[in-house]
Amino acid sequence: MTPSHDAKERKDMMALVPGCCRARVCEEFFKPKTARRRLKQYRKKGLDVLERQMLANITADELDGARVLEIGGGIGAIQAELVAAGADNGEIVELVSAYEPYALELAREKGIESRSTFRVADVLEHPESVAPAHIVVLNRVVCCSPDGVRLTSEAARHAQSALVLSFPRDRFWVRFFVLMVNGALRLLGRSFRSFVHPKPSLYEAAEREGFRVATAGRCIVWEFATFRRVV
Repeated sequence: MTPSHDAKERKDMMALVPGCCRARVCEEFFKPKTARRRLKQYRKKGLDVLERQMLANITADELDGARVLEIGGGIGAIQAELVAAGADNGEIVELVSAYEPYALELAREKGIESRSTFRVADVLEHPESVAPAHIVVLNRVVCCSPDGVRLTSEAARHAQSALVLSFPRDRFWVRFFVLMVNGALRLLGRSFRSFVHPKPSLYEAAEREGFRVATAGRCIVWEFATFRRVV
């Protein structure tokens, strides 16, 4: 996917998803069956390898008394794990309301229903409506928006101590796969698109808000970085 194609894709997407319409596009793609399937998968296998690596870098001291915010968290599996491991409370902020009953069901199963909440909100449209948190998680979210870099900046502004971010690797084979998926979605008349944002841009977005990379890891398609605020 060439830079000029990226620019065109972004322009097309922004025309499709102005402001609050982001929720409509995501609701069209992430339906209740998607949420139900994700909960079933989590019950069977737990977190995947990359997610376990992401959590391995959060210490018990960081969790003590912490509030966890998972933006675009779906069923909220990561915040549920962190709250169960010792965080004081957690919140999932989502564009897609279909995830809510499954997120609440997972919280009950983990015994954290009184310490975990789910809210439908657009962090980019109304950042002031979301309270800051000690630990903010963006797991496989920035690829769902042409504004992934801006979302990373906003997540960093909300993070008091740590920002945990995962995103597609900026490699030819990943971009080619995303190009094929977006082409199929276009043929099906769907508005949703996926995006591969350059890693330096994502890192810079966090660093501008006072963070530095503490740890990082990757698999074939995805990679993650844990940022900690520089005191």
